Amino acid sequence: MKNTGRYALCFLLLAGLVLALLVWNVSAGSVDFAPGEILAALLAGPDTGIIWGIRLPRVLAAAILGGALSVSGFLLQTFFANPIAGPFVLGISSGAKLTVSLVMVFLLSRGVVVGSMALIAAAFAGSMISMGFILLLSRRVKQMSMLVVSGVMIGYICSAVTDFVVTFADDSNIVNLHNWSLGSFSGTSWESVGLMALVVGAALLLTFLLSKPIGAYQMGEVYARNMGVNIRRFRVELILLSSVLSACVTAFAGPISFVGIAAPHLIKALFRTAKPLVVIPACFLGGAAFCLGCDLIARTAFAPRDMSISSVTAVFGAPVVLYLMASRRSGRGGRDQ
Repeated sequence: MKNTGRYALCFLLLAGLVLALLVWNVSAGSVDFAPGEILAALLAGPDTGIIWGIRLPRVLAAAILGGALSVSGFLLQTFFANPIAGPFVLGISSGAKLTVSLVMVFLLSRGVVVGSMALIAAAFAGSMISMGFILLLSRRVKQMSMLVVSGVMIGYICSAVTDFVVTFADDSNIVNLHNWSLGSFSGTSWESVGLMALVVGAALLLTFLLSKPIGAYQMGEVYARNMGVNIRRFRVELILLSSVLSACVTAFAGPISFVGIAAPHLIKALFRTAKPLVVIPACFLGGAAFCLGCDLIARTAFAPRDMSISSVTAVFGAPVVLYLMASRRSGRGGRDQ
């Protein structure tokens, strides 16, 4: 009962924080809106004004995709039993960025309009390719630090190939690709919000249904196998779900760094547990709050100029990674239980 009350209080705090950041993001900007004006605009119904046409889609995208990144990071940390595994650090986001860049340059140069589903499919393919390399390396590389370095190297290779591809793109395509590659929630449409909500919602539901085998897997493969978990199928499911979540983020907002690493650990520290039934929904709320706060800073710190969202998430997420690595080095870290 004590833990249940603590979990309920933490969920209320997270939900309140997300709601407050949603309102703050909608109200703050080059044009400020009072809460009453926001409420009046919402009650008036959809229109093409600033609130409905620009800010609401952006803040909803930040919340949905931030939550997706956080849950993806939690799945990867569970899969590799590694506290600093994440889509960005392991090069998975860079692989998605490469394939999306190839599709954008190839199709746009031929006058073909690139749809959201095509970008998601391309990002998913890139995520799976990078994940495949990481899995091959993880069989030979047992040290956490070396596996992370390997992921960083894969990310550099993908980024270098992406830069090479961009040199052959038309000037107009380079501008579009450059703006996207910096990472941003700006320019999000309601159609994109609906599609990302559908994809992320389905992936989150499937992830939540895996809560019991994830909890068993956290105790070790032998324990999970004794509990009746099909390890091979379970690993494939984790890979697919984490790749879909990170690919959706990359397709719509570009590569965003450190959210997938920092948010799950902040949530575990807040709730003082790693139980999947608690951590999965909490990770979504925590990732949403993290990205909403960072996007608010990105929009308003140097207004009217927008900063790259990855620049802001790195400022707040990188210290968490450094702390985790220092804790592991000093012997205080370990596998999450």
